[in-house]
Amino acid sequence: MYSIVRGPPVSCLLALGALLFFASPALAADGPEVFGIPVDFILFGATLLAVALFHHYVLQVALTGLAVISAYKIAFTGFKTGDGFGGFAAHMGHEWVLLVNLLCLLVGFALLARHFEDSGAPEVLPRLLPQGWLGPFVLLLIIWVLSGFLDNIAAALIGGTIAAGVFKRRLHAGYLAAIVAASNAGGAGSVVGDTTTTMIWIAGISPLQVMPAYIAAAVALVVFAIPASLQQHRYQPIIRDLHTAHRIDWARLGVVAFMLVAAVATNVTVNLNFPAYADDFPFLGVAVWVALLLALPVRKPEWSLLPDAVKGSVFLLSLVACASMMPVEKLPLASWQTTLGLGFVSAVFDNIPLTALALKQGGYDWDFLAFAVGYGGSMLWFGSSAGVALANLFPEAKSVGRWLLHGWHIPIAYLAGYFALLFIVGWAPRAG
Repeated sequence: MYSIVRGPPVSCLLALGALLFFASPALAADGPEVFGIPVDFILFGATLLAVALFHHYVLQVALTGLAVISAYKIAFTGFKTGDGFGGFAAHMGHEWVLLVNLLCLLVGFALLARHFEDSGAPEVLPRLLPQGWLGPFVLLLIIWVLSGFLDNIAAALIGGTIAAGVFKRRLHAGYLAAIVAASNAGGAGSVVGDTTTTMIWIAGISPLQVMPAYIAAAVALVVFAIPASLQQHRYQPIIRDLHTAHRIDWARLGVVAFMLVAAVATNVTVNLNFPAYADDFPFLGVAVWVALLLALPVRKPEWSLLPDAVKGSVFLLSLVACASMMPVEKLPLASWQTTLGLGFVSAVFDNIPLTALALKQGGYDWDFLAFAVGYGGSMLWFGSSAGVALANLFPEAKSVGRWLLHGWHIPIAYLAGYFALLFIVGWAPRAG
């Protein structure tokens, strides 16, 4: 990820932490506050802000933020599991299953996405595109569908690669924003389509409670995809090469299906038959890796992806660990209004820790949350991992002004989808 801001962010974050420590905070009953805001949240907000500013150093920022917040909690406020290092150890002992599950899933799904890319299916997909403005519209629909069972980053990159070919790399800024929005919206109703929905699933919430988010995602797709497709068609019409031969590796597609079935079957079995053990062992993540290893005789994964996948996963897990230590009882109560606001917040701050905070706080209607934090990051190019990944392919997307100007349909689609879900389904928070 990139930024125009340069400099060592670790020292900046440490300096900010030091200033907060010595800002003469008022000591609340359960921890110091600055202007009525718990210092825990200020440190967490500083970490997320540094992540947004220092894109070159996100891992260092996240790890430093985790260290600063942990030290602050150990020294000042303690944890619900106890004070000092003992309380910290007990807290992490409670969180380790979630963290290991996420690590296994994030890395495993990165290898799964490469299996799909190497299957040859993405090269065949352009044959499905019609002429005229419907061509770019159908491509957005394909990205939306792919994101339901692939990581949204993979769906955005596959869609961007196809678009680069059929539009001769002449992509309108509004259409680039729409590719990101399609990948984020497509995973909003699927527990294997986005890291945030997977986190909700790991927390023991039924996939059926997340699935209605597809109502909002479908409405949003229509609202942003039509104007974005018209923008792209006027800028550069579709050009297809129907004579190029492509071969699909069905064995790799079989591996993808096998891994997804293993993940779904394991989580359903554990939650239905062994719910008491769900918090004691990372069944879901281990199942994905068992399936991956069992498929080795059929097709080997691209092991060279592991270092970057692990690095990116550790970054996200650091933010999740920070979120797990926040005093969520100080947050505004969950409501459809606050959830609507979280969508706009996720355009600036990473949606992974926002989801972690919501899960810890509870009281949300999970389909609303899934759509809000999943799609909301599409409003800015750096608001989601899919946006950052696509901007690396198309550097012209790294302009907030152009993204907002030409991607005007993205926030309108967010509001249309959210209120459609509110009108059709209604706000109905449920337990896991």
